Amino acid sequence: MQFDDDADLDTSEVQDVRGSRIPGGRATVGGGIAGVIALILGLLFGVGPDQLGLSSDGADPAATSSSAGQVRESCLKGQDANSREDCRTVAVVNSVQDFWRLEFRRRDATYTGARTVLFSRQVGTACGAATSAVGPFYCPGDRKVYLDLGFFDDLRTKFGSSGGPFAQAYVVAHEYGHHVQNLTGTLGRSQDGRQGENSNAVRVELQADCYAGVWAHHATTTPDESTGRPLITELTRADIRDGLDAAAAVGDDRIQERYQGRVTPESWTHGSAAQRQQWFTTGFGTGDMERCDTFA
Repeated sequence: MQFDDDADLDTSEVQDVRGSRIPGGRATVGGGIAGVIALILGLLFGVGPDQLGLSSDGADPAATSSSAGQVRESCLKGQDANSREDCRTVAVVNSVQDFWRLEFRRRDATYTGARTVLFSRQVGTACGAATSAVGPFYCPGDRKVYLDLGFFDDLRTKFGSSGGPFAQAYVVAHEYGHHVQNLTGTLGRSQDGRQGENSNAVRVELQADCYAGVWAHHATTTPDESTGRPLITELTRADIRDGLDAAAAVGDDRIQERYQGRVTPESWTHGSAAQRQQWFTTGFGTGDMERCDTFA
């Protein structure tokens, strides 16, 4: 996965609060058993900690600003994205949103952007307070994606993913799939309280996987607003294999087998490894969001 060295990165789409702390209140989910429960129930590309009962009463919904603000000073060009993980995240966010702006415009609709918040350990959101144990998530209350970059190490060490830059890009693109669902009105279908392999919760997650694939299909042809050239210049077959491997690693069946020693489809919230791979492949193969109707 390569980025245009000369492209300008738009750091305004990423809020870096790493090293800051939640003002007022504290997250109710920590490590140990609570962290494992969070992993099993809702980790990996979920929607808001409030859905998991992870909110903290009294926590301010706004994250504090970082004294470092690393991405603003360090992530200026595409060449930075080719050498730094946090800058790569900025570039992927830029590419994903460039694509969805164009796609919504093509459909005579308006895409409203969403910021990604990079945090460490814990963060306050409009959906409540959460720790890194919850994994990456999208909060519809403030329309932001929340990500602790340490999760990418967990993806390899705890979940057996091969890792790689595109595995990380898949995670980010999946979260923006939830933002697209929020804008189109389908996200709320996951909040009926039901679980299981045929539940709306699973269908919403699989659709976000498909939307991630749709973006990937167009990633090397979507022009960047600053240059008119694609921000991503190369995606290889190996990159796509890394994305598919990440999708499989976070399937409900894989997680349940690893953490509870048995597979219980009636409690699924995100879909099986095979389903997640299938829907990413559908999006990537067709490049058409209309083919992502997981509710049909």
